[in-house]
Amino acid sequence: FSCEWAAAHFRFHPPHSDLAYALRAGKGGTRAILAAVQAHIITYLLFTRETECTHLERLCRVGRWEQGQALAMALAETLWAAGGGGRAVVCLITAPITTMPREGYRANSFTERIRLFEFSEKAAAQGFISDHINCFKGEGSHGVILFLYSLLFSRTLER
Repeated sequence: FSCEWAAAHFRFHPPHSDLAYALRAGKGGTRAILAAVQAHIITYLLFTRETECTHLERLCRVGRWEQGQALAMALAETLWAAGGGGRAVVCLITAPITTMPREGYRANSFTERIRLFEFSEKAAAQGFISDHINCFKGEGSHGVILFLYSLLFSRTLER
């Protein structure tokens, strides 16, 4: 992955601002992934979340906690759809491990640390993602790459 991909994570505009509902997108290849997740975030904020605000106010009056909840729902929804409605796999990074790469492979100190968590219920996947949301939105988290890996494993390489 390029430096741009390695630095990409899910980050919102400031809470309670006119763009509080929107993800910030850098230049390049990560925009497509962010756009797909953004669509689910807007759907959640407008039509799923319980609030007394009007539709437009629902988007602008989003706080930090609500941003995290919307992101967790969007990630879980997308992974669940990728898994065909029967599974979702979430990839997280574990503590550094020292392993020798197999012959023909080059270690990158990222892929070797990925741990897979498989879920057979969408609500369980969403709860897990919500509990670990900073793994996707924290600076230096490689959040977009983790989500991309999660999509691939949810969909399965055969499909």
